Amino acid sequence: MDVSTVITDVPWGRGRRLDMRVLLAFAAIYVLWGATFLAIRIAVLEIPPFFSSGVRFVIAGTLLYVFMRLRGQPCPSVREWRSIATIALCMFVATYGALFWAEQYVPSGITSVIEATLPITTVALEVFVFRQQPFRWRTLAAVALGFCGVAWLLIRNDQPFPGLPCMVILAGGTAWSLGAVLTRSMPRPKSLPLAAGAQMMLGGAVLLALSQATGELHSFPHISLRAGLALSYLIVAGSLLGFTAYVWLLARMPATQVASHAYVNPLVAVALGYFVAGEALTMRMILASAMVLASVLLILKTPDVHGRRVTT
Repeated sequence: MDVSTVITDVPWGRGRRLDMRVLLAFAAIYVLWGATFLAIRIAVLEIPPFFSSGVRFVIAGTLLYVFMRLRGQPCPSVREWRSIATIALCMFVATYGALFWAEQYVPSGITSVIEATLPITTVALEVFVFRQQPFRWRTLAAVALGFCGVAWLLIRNDQPFPGLPCMVILAGGTAWSLGAVLTRSMPRPKSLPLAAGAQMMLGGAVLLALSQATGELHSFPHISLRAGLALSYLIVAGSLLGFTAYVWLLARMPATQVASHAYVNPLVAVALGYFVAGEALTMRMILASAMVLASVLLILKTPDVHGRRVTT
């Protein structure tokens, strides 16, 4: 999960063939992004969370921003930089700072299911707080279903998870949703990759400053090969390749189809956590996760938000 945008569906002709590039791009946003939860878990068990998240986004954001500038994209204006800074604080500092910190204590599969509530909290803010979408009972039912799934996942579970880190993930996700809603009314560069690179770059710099302020860098962290590979994966596969595939798909496929990664990523993350990392998986966890993912699917299929998906 890397960048959020609100985009109108691109027409897709019935007779047009689905080529291999499209399949590979979908595989990238499904699998590469789904695997980032396990990569974060591996990284933060050895590398301090603010430092690892800061390094990820400073490197990925700088590479993406410089690449787009070299391709001729104009530098953002002062007003656009202000918007970029605001969104960076919401989406990268608050959200990813919380996520990396919490994954020290919460398994990657459970984290992915909690993070799947991002479209749910976004729609809740749009409908009930900012009044950007009309109220519909279907939307309320979808939001209630999703949060009931999360509550069932965390309360009275036969595999108990630390309450505070789970709440921190939810709070960080709410910050992301707030940033997604604010993005719609803020001036921003026309180039989505340029804006995303600038947001990652600024957010990563603040995360590194937090790392220094919280004492993570009193002694430079030892980075083992395993943790280093996980962090490299997050930079290259998660933030660069996955995002490139995502933007490429948005230009060619309906946003509703591209947004399907919101409920596929947790399936990939839970499977990897179980089969690769040996994380626990119970029937209660499966059913609660299914409730969350069904809620996301209902929201993405709601007519009021058709073609205006929030994608992470």
